[in-house]
Amino acid sequence: MKRREKTVYKVIVVEDNMFMQKHLVDIFSFDERFTVVGAYRDSREAEKAVSESNIDLVLMDVQTLHNHSGLSSGEKIKNMNKKTKVVIVTSLIDPEVLSKAKRGAADSLWYKDHGDADIVDVILRTLEGENVFPDTSPDVELNNMFSSEITPRQMEILRLFVKGLTYDEIASELNLSKNGVRWNLDRIVEKGGFKNKHELLAAVIENKLIVTTLK
Repeated sequence: MKRREKTVYKVIVVEDNMFMQKHLVDIFSFDERFTVVGAYRDSREAEKAVSESNIDLVLMDVQTLHNHSGLSSGEKIKNMNKKTKVVIVTSLIDPEVLSKAKRGAADSLWYKDHGDADIVDVILRTLEGENVFPDTSPDVELNNMFSSEITPRQMEILRLFVKGLTYDEIASELNLSKNGVRWNLDRIVEKGGFKNKHELLAAVIENKLIVTTLK
């Protein structure tokens, strides 16, 4: 009887941090079920590679070289080749990242710095056709409060404030009053025990709660 050949999955790794990229590549290098056929810092290089070859899995960072979005590239790759699976790997806890991944930018998502899920388990389950997503983004401490204490509406306001919009511009964008915008931001500052809004912004950016730089 002819012995059935073992499946070896072709993998691409996209990670702009070279230390983390090497770590992810090493995971596959010591597992005979996988072969790494490319490792890139820019998500757009992965798009090109998938267009030229049959790839089973792309392990994709969100913030890649030149601020190119792994989420946008993930969606393009999935539309380009329905058989290629995309697993987003990120340390960003921005709820919008998880939401976009679930809406079609990825088949699964794994947080680098949060949770106890095993990356290889997530990958194998994804290759078998499962979608593996956390129910919510990680909850992190922001001075005297946790990120989960910020309401969805306040997150919308905070996101636009981080982008540099004025109170008037935020009010117009979200159909709120200028005083309503100010009140919500003041409540976050007060609840978190921040000295001012600049200290709040620093904490939000440092904890990767909001990302606005992706192209």
